Amino acid sequence: MAARPEGTPVWTDAMFTDVEGAKKFYGEVLGWTFGESSSEFGNYTQAYRNGKAVAAVVPPMPGQGDPKSAWCLYFSSPDVAATAEKIKNSGGALLMDPMQVSDFGSMCLAQDPTGVLFGVWQPGVHEGFELEGEPGSFAWAEVFTREPATSDAFLTSVFGYNAKTMQDDHVDYKVFDLGGEQPVLGRMTMTPEDFPEEIPPYVQIYFAVDNCDQAVEKAEKLGGRKVFGPMDSPFGRFAAILDPQGAAFAVIDLSTTEGEMPEMI
Repeated sequence: MAARPEGTPVWTDAMFTDVEGAKKFYGEVLGWTFGESSSEFGNYTQAYRNGKAVAAVVPPMPGQGDPKSAWCLYFSSPDVAATAEKIKNSGGALLMDPMQVSDFGSMCLAQDPTGVLFGVWQPGVHEGFELEGEPGSFAWAEVFTREPATSDAFLTSVFGYNAKTMQDDHVDYKVFDLGGEQPVLGRMTMTPEDFPEEIPPYVQIYFAVDNCDQAVEKAEKLGGRKVFGPMDSPFGRFAAILDPQGAAFAVIDLSTTEGEMPEMI
């Protein structure tokens, strides 16, 4: 597989106090199976769809207490140390300094200046997603922030994105690309009407599904909670969900679209 350009979403994982509960939930909602947990790496456990790696789950580290469950998106980098320096120089903060993870690759964890958590991954033998854009795999991601101008400046500074604004009177939404036609990331402004102050800025991960409504029904039966949708759009029919342990994610049926694509300028 060719190396993904710097700034491309390349992997996602989440920490769960109840890993077995998370495996049951996502196994039924997204059709995931799971590999053996690696005790050498904190019982990190990869998730698969049709035998291809799509995500991972991990328990908290000893002494970490009961952290909030959340999905973390990792962006590709050819040199994680250099990207870490750009993060600091652009007003972000490192939460975990660059470190090598055996021969799998190297990583760091960081926050943008508005508090959005993300990771950086320099691939080794683990190159990232083995399946994308198909049911049960990563489809899209959006940065949700209350300070869009600050996040926009940070993202373009660190990853060299081009930014385009979606022409919509109802939302403040941008997409970022790496010089091609295909966008790699979205950014949504969090408004007081839709996002209470207790909800921190975050990255919303979208997983593709065969049927959005059925995925939501499964999630609710398993203790998840629908936050938004299902809703039709030119991009697909989607819904936002909180899993039983409070991790936010979204599902999208990319084959069910409605309406014309909005103009981007």
